[in-house]
Amino acid sequence: MLRPVAVGSLEQRDEEPEEEGEEELRDGGVPFYVNRGGLPVDEDTWERMWRHVARIHPNGEALGREIRGNAEHPKIPMPSVPTYQPTATIPQRLEAIQKYIRELQYNHTGTQFFEIKKSRPLTALIDIAKEMTREALPIKCLEAVILGIYLTNNMPGVERFPLSFQSHFSGNHFHHIVLGVQSGGRFGALGISRREDLMFKPLEFRTLMDLVQEFEGAYRGYWHTLSKVRIGQYVSHDPHSVEQIEWKHSVLDVDKLTKEELRKELERHTRDMRLKIGKPAPPSPTKDRRNSMGSPLRGPGSPVRRVSRGERRPSGEKKVLEQKSSADINGYQIRV
Repeated sequence: MLRPVAVGSLEQRDEEPEEEGEEELRDGGVPFYVNRGGLPVDEDTWERMWRHVARIHPNGEALGREIRGNAEHPKIPMPSVPTYQPTATIPQRLEAIQKYIRELQYNHTGTQFFEIKKSRPLTALIDIAKEMTREALPIKCLEAVILGIYLTNNMPGVERFPLSFQSHFSGNHFHHIVLGVQSGGRFGALGISRREDLMFKPLEFRTLMDLVQEFEGAYRGYWHTLSKVRIGQYVSHDPHSVEQIEWKHSVLDVDKLTKEELRKELERHTRDMRLKIGKPAPPSPTKDRRNSMGSPLRGPGSPVRRVSRGERRPSGEKKVLEQKSSADINGYQIRV
């Protein structure tokens, strides 16, 4: 069932939100916070979360009092990190990973519990993923991507790459990201979303174009127009790698490209990803250096050096498509 969310005169943002240095982020005009103090959650962050729930939930204040005043909540089962039989196929393993991600549940609190800085090296992001498995808290889509990378690291036959979307609905832009996977000449995806058809995709799509079109069709089902697709490069399988994930190797204006132009751009990106497989990765840090890096989740965060982004592939010639009508639903936001 669709949940329309009324929004006020909040600032709208065209660009994908950056995690670094922003206390309050917005998606579709609806603000959410990031827990930057690590775990356990400090008192200020905890109270801010409940104040935020009171603002954004239709019955937020009453709901908060009911939950916080009840000392006998049922015990929530702790999901188990998936294990596999030696005979388990890659599709079966990916389905088990997705089942685990789903069991953690989507985080509807408006406060992201794990701080994900995209500029961190892969080894630091893997540390955060390990923390997610220990804490078993609800997660949002970016956290699910990092968790998916960690849980597929011991599957060398599976290549992983970030696949993010920007959609438009009723005057607002919305952002979402999944972990694209490729194995045996087939593409799929892992992730989490409010919407069942905007996360897991089985390993059965012949081309990247087929996978993107599958997501585009899902967006249409929620009256969203897909405007941009950002695709990264394959992620290293070395858990100690100091490489940064390349999040946006290609940035495609889907609503301004013809179907044939989009197909050619996605084929070119697929070739670029295959070429990276043959390139040697930079050496991992020594054991002493890994120990000195520490966990990014404990204690106050250290400053993060900004680096220039990798070269992005722009879209080709643009063709403007007609905007879909959203009559009778202006003023409300169907969040994806």
